Amino acid sequence: MLPRLSAHIEHWPLAAPFRISRGVKSEAVVVVAEVHGDGGVGRGESVPYARNGETPAGVITQIETLSARLSGELTRAQLSSLLPAGAARNAVDCALWDLEARRARRSVAQMLDQQEPGVLTTAVTVVLDRPAAMAEAARRIAQAPLIKVKVDATEPRAAIEAVASAAPGARFIVDPNESWSFELLERLQPFLRDARVVLLEQPLPASADERLEGLTPLVPVCADESVHTLADLERVRSRYQVVNIKLDKAGGLTEALRVRSAARERGLGIMVGCMVCTSLGIAPALHLAAGADFVDLDGPWWLTRDREGGARITCGTLRAPARNLWGGGVG
Repeated sequence: MLPRLSAHIEHWPLAAPFRISRGVKSEAVVVVAEVHGDGGVGRGESVPYARNGETPAGVITQIETLSARLSGELTRAQLSSLLPAGAARNAVDCALWDLEARRARRSVAQMLDQQEPGVLTTAVTVVLDRPAAMAEAARRIAQAPLIKVKVDATEPRAAIEAVASAAPGARFIVDPNESWSFELLERLQPFLRDARVVLLEQPLPASADERLEGLTPLVPVCADESVHTLADLERVRSRYQVVNIKLDKAGGLTEALRVRSAARERGLGIMVGCMVCTSLGIAPALHLAAGADFVDLDGPWWLTRDREGGARITCGTLRAPARNLWGGGVG
């Protein structure tokens, strides 16, 4: 039986608006790829990202074009030369992993010689808002050990102070999403160090991060938008101390595993992140979390409802999804 590849768009409403420096969303719009073959159906989910020039319709077109070209078995090794890194390749790559596990009746964790995903600590996010509203959001998750704080260049210090006061036992990741200038970064460094900030994520635009070459960071700086694939690592290794690996940037678990290995070889810390998505989107990323310095996989926590068998996330504790959702080799 020749495999059949298909894809469709799904809309998942959020329980509250998710606002960052470049915009706000009220739903997660995801693309689900399905590979039908011997052994069942493998599924993978991705989130097209406008910042990267992606749209849901465009990702569907990429996958449908690939499907029309197929004349035989599609492997993960072939996929990397057929689709560029991004959301389309991520959805298909993860679907292929899932199908491979179902065929072999072995979990992806077993295929990788890793422990099955279980319980781990994830950052939970306080989105950009007025400082008072951010403080109120932080109070609701004050028991979480690690909180990500979304900021922009307008009043970042006030926002961070408000959240830190509302969650006195937490540590913080501050994420400006490329909205700061180098001058603002330099000015805020001592404050960040003293405000229990343990990581500063992508403060400058990716196009301007060469300014980080001359910075002596008081808080480790993490590359997000500046690192997508293995090819980006050498360029950024002298600018950042940590890299944020996301399946949607890398183009799936296959490339993300390579990025993780290469980043470790270069002495870079590892953060595993995600978009706002369902548990089908984070299930493959859990296989990157082993040994990661930071885990930020609270995407499904923002949904009004998640998929059946999805992850359970409570105050920063994440319990892995049911094995039959993705990659468990069953179902």
